[in-house]
Amino acid sequence: MAHAPENTLAAFALALRLGANGLESDAWTTADGHVVLDHDGVVKKFVRNRPISGLRLSDLPSHIPTLASLFETCGTNFDLSIDIKDEQSFERTTETARNSGFDESRLWLCHHSSAVVIAQRSLLPNVRLVDSTRLSRIKEGLEMRCAKLSSNGVDCLNMHHTDWTAGSTTLVHKFGMFAFGWDCQYNYVLSSSLRMGLDAVFSDHVDAMVETYEKEVGFIPRT
Repeated sequence: MAHAPENTLAAFALALRLGANGLESDAWTTADGHVVLDHDGVVKKFVRNRPISGLRLSDLPSHIPTLASLFETCGTNFDLSIDIKDEQSFERTTETARNSGFDESRLWLCHHSSAVVIAQRSLLPNVRLVDSTRLSRIKEGLEMRCAKLSSNGVDCLNMHHTDWTAGSTTLVHKFGMFAFGWDCQYNYVLSSSLRMGLDAVFSDHVDAMVETYEKEVGFIPRT
């Protein structure tokens, strides 16, 4: 969103042209079953906000893209992290990706409830599942959370960059999971996040992200 309007096809396409090898968005399902990409999940209709889940695709403003249109515009050669906002979007998102020829192993479905994420494992065997949370919400402690996630086949823990340390990254890796960090908006944050071993970083500033990644890690893999 630092370079183009947030959650638009123009922003996604530009991010890939600038060198990002992954995209991130938020998914909602419309009343007629289309997965759309929008942060807030509400649309102003007749001077009041209406939830996307209660509207048909034709009722939405044109700047809100469908997930299918993302693949049509940008292709399928990237990783895609989707923050699932309503639970029915787990299945719908996976189905849309599959029908678009997207590799399900590059689809990372995130949710703020570890219980919800764990419950999806048997339903969606081929996608990547991500517990997206904050350290302060992990009441049982990080090691116990990692043990639970790992034993239930969850692939990744995603937290704000300030929640991570080199030690916690090592702990997550010890359980065979990936460690993702979000809100990495500045070069020094990106640099420290990569140095502590995070497997993916999320940033609105693609140019800074690519520059820092190439400096700290090297060539960015495209596949």
